[in-house]
Amino acid sequence: MSDTFEVVAEPRTDGGKGASRRLRRQGLVPGIVYGGHRDPQMVSVQHSELYRQLDYEAFYSSLLDLKLEGETAQVVLKDLQRHPSKPFVIHVDFQRVSAKDKLRMSVPLHFENEDTSVGVKAGGAVSHNLTEVEITCLPKDLPEYIAVDMARVDMGDSILVSDLKLPEGVELTYAMEPDTTVVSIYAPYAGEETEGAEGEEGEGAGGDITPE
Repeated sequence: MSDTFEVVAEPRTDGGKGASRRLRRQGLVPGIVYGGHRDPQMVSVQHSELYRQLDYEAFYSSLLDLKLEGETAQVVLKDLQRHPSKPFVIHVDFQRVSAKDKLRMSVPLHFENEDTSVGVKAGGAVSHNLTEVEITCLPKDLPEYIAVDMARVDMGDSILVSDLKLPEGVELTYAMEPDTTVVSIYAPYAGEETEGAEGEEGEGAGGDITPE
């Protein structure tokens, strides 16, 4: 896990669309903090600071230090509403965490050794069916991501949800079907170029192709 992110919030008392619009005009994002066996509390956070932190993938799946009215509470980001056409966040939800209560979170998948896997070296193309999975765990066990090692995946092979190597204390939720394909390597259709093939042809010219 990385260093904990810090979110500074201020309490707010006015609800409704009109109050939320006024906050946004002031450069603030309306939000709510709930859970942790306490009443929900309406808050606001600085848009510029929140938007900066959203550039970090780990922000979405890490414990966050929420500073509010002189107190610090650990929370996780549970919901984020963005403007449909503009680079603005219009609402944010945080959930308080308790050391004894399990969290239900979506965490990203990191595909390791993809460009050097057996199947890609043989000219295969990679197809990602999932980019994140839903897990349950105690806050202390929350991973930033789940690693998927593709080094030995051959052309025609797949990695299923049941094949994922989960950190200790982490379980998949019942929403994840064990036989769901996570990623596969397939033989490209006629005329379809692959990253692996292009990489081999361009190797002499020093051209590396970086996967997404």
